[in-house]
Amino acid sequence: MVDTNAFTTPHNKRAGELGEDEVIKLVRCPNCGKRLEKLPPNYPMYDVQCTGCYFRAQVKTNNTKPRDQIFGAGWEIVQKVLKVGYPVPPLIVNFKWQENGVIHQTILFYPFIPRTKLKKVELRDGTGLRFNYKGLNSLPCLVLYEEPKPAR
Repeated sequence: MVDTNAFTTPHNKRAGELGEDEVIKLVRCPNCGKRLEKLPPNYPMYDVQCTGCYFRAQVKTNNTKPRDQIFGAGWEIVQKVLKVGYPVPPLIVNFKWQENGVIHQTILFYPFIPRTKLKKVELRDGTGLRFNYKGLNSLPCLVLYEEPKPAR
């Protein structure tokens, strides 16, 4: 069930925490099927990990229909990680939106994100750099959760 309070929460740290909590509640590890758990706050690059295997992923929440570009995080840490040769972490995106009075939610898993799909962006207030994930629609992904279920 979707937390309808998340629609009134600004896009901030709290909204991200609610999204992570929903992912942990609604989906299992895409690798082994066991339970996911949150990593400690400010853990670099990853938000959740599996309780049974080495799976870890970044989680992003967007109160919109699934889209091609979403906000990432701070550029500094991702740049350092990529410089030493690590791949972009797997990504779980929790999309939530209302349409015709119905709450929809789709949780997608992107197992591989090429570096070319990261776009460096300067913050509007000039206080730093972030990155966006771009071109998500062209990447393979798995649907981990969908509500309401689409007619087939």
